[in-house]
Amino acid sequence: MEQLTAVHKSSKQDTFEGVDFYQVDDLLTEEHLLIRSSVRDFVKREISPYIEDWAQRAHFPYEIVKKFGDVGAFGPQIPAEYGGGGLDYIAYGLVMQEIERGDSGMRSTASVQGSLVMYPIYKFGSEEQKHKYLPKLASGEMLGCFGLTEPDFGSNPSGMVTNFKDMGDHYLLNGAKMWISNSPKADIAVVWAKNEAGRIHGLIVERGMEGFSTPETHGKWSLRASATGELVFDNVKVPKENLLPNKSGLGAPMMCLDSARFGIAWGAVGAAMDCYESARKYAAERIQFDKPIGSFQLIQKKLAEMLSEITKAQLLNWKLGKMINEGKATTAHISLAKRNNVAMALDIAREARQIHGGMGITGEYPMMRHMMNLESVITYEGTHDIHLLILGHEITGIPAFK
Repeated sequence: MEQLTAVHKSSKQDTFEGVDFYQVDDLLTEEHLLIRSSVRDFVKREISPYIEDWAQRAHFPYEIVKKFGDVGAFGPQIPAEYGGGGLDYIAYGLVMQEIERGDSGMRSTASVQGSLVMYPIYKFGSEEQKHKYLPKLASGEMLGCFGLTEPDFGSNPSGMVTNFKDMGDHYLLNGAKMWISNSPKADIAVVWAKNEAGRIHGLIVERGMEGFSTPETHGKWSLRASATGELVFDNVKVPKENLLPNKSGLGAPMMCLDSARFGIAWGAVGAAMDCYESARKYAAERIQFDKPIGSFQLIQKKLAEMLSEITKAQLLNWKLGKMINEGKATTAHISLAKRNNVAMALDIAREARQIHGGMGITGEYPMMRHMMNLESVITYEGTHDIHLLILGHEITGIPAFK
């Protein structure tokens, strides 16, 4: 928490003009505002000046991992005794919002580490596992990844074929996972696999274990500054003490995804804010027919709709954060926010690109990068349509995806 709140100026003065139309800041605590300001400054200093170059070159800046650890961006919602920030979920959301304001791939790096690696170890791990891994993950000394999706099982993770067998003094793990953020650089992977009885368990697999490899995925048009790859297990011997002991079944990884989807809902608002701010400024500066294009009705319509949607999403996130803090949020509540906010951000990125005209397709402005990134965000950790069906199940009581 100390890193996140170490700021040198009033956070009340650090709100970008026009992106707090309903004074949502009044709903936040001073600690929330300080945390947001600290991460915002970090992004402006360590990500924004370089992100277009990284994206153009499909380069993942590994040095950012330690910097994320130094600023407290890994596991801010994890208790301080294990190296986390000990903060509430609104604070966690604000951290994700500001990082994705810089770039969705950068937020993916932090989100996977905090919600999909640290969270399951904290929630389902032994005390020995927590003390062994969590402080190093929080500091950025270690980078982790989360292995659930398989080549033939994405929206249907229960069909996974990755499996492990009890060999007496160890487990033997076989299978493969794909579309795994952080995997090419990860020191550990939290892997979900079936035992001989078909029950799903989590195991911590460490880089260097014989038979474990992490091929990198190349040729992406999206999340180009994020490291993406596979996890391949060929008779990997996993020590028995690396099994997460405190929960099994599909509900365990689904709980992790709920935490990550909450972060995505906030992060998407950050991407939308960045696109809106760029469009607002461009509309004031770009002259056509002897006046700023911001004076034209259709441009004002676009900007008004952007601001309306961002404001609604901000309020949605704040309320969802309070519900999670109070233990009242369900998977369906989180699905609604993830689905709504990512679709909103993608629409805003497209509209902002149009306001910029031809300049909008260049790396001088952020919209095309955000747009391409959000095409992944709208698919991963539950596709847009799967979240619709989760809500449909909640409404009708009938599961349409089984």
